[in-house]
Amino acid sequence: MFATSPAFSGFSVNDIAAAQHFYSTVLGLDVEVNEMGLLDLGFVGGGHVIIYPKDTHQPATFTVLNFPVDDIDAAVDTLEAHGVTLERYPGMEQDERGISRGKASGMGPDIAWFTDPAGNILSVLSTD
Repeated sequence: MFATSPAFSGFSVNDIAAAQHFYSTVLGLDVEVNEMGLLDLGFVGGGHVIIYPKDTHQPATFTVLNFPVDDIDAAVDTLEAHGVTLERYPGMEQDERGISRGKASGMGPDIAWFTDPAGNILSVLSTD
C-alpha cells in the first residue's frame, strides 16, 4: 500500500508570500498556490513538496530540502547573486565560500547550506 503511494513532504513557514517569492524567484522553482493557500513545489519526475503557513512556525534545525546540482560552484554563485548567504557550522570544514568539500576527503558530496526566509535549512549538493 505505502510503496505505491505518491508520498510527498511538507514544512512550515511564517510568511507564505515571502516563501512564494523566494522559491519561485530566487530558486526558480515551479510554485503553485493550491486551493487551500498552500504552496506546492513541483519537481522533475513528478515529486512535490508543500509549504504551509504556521503562526507558531519554528525553523527546522535540520535540512528540509536538498537540491542535487551538477556544478555546486555555479549553484552557489547563483544563490549569492540573489543575496542568499551560505550558512557556516562550527566543526564543519567549509571553504572560504562556505562549501563543505567532502568529495575531496572522501567524506560525502560537496555541499553548501542556506536558509529560506523562514529560517528553514536547505542545501545544494554536488552530484559529480
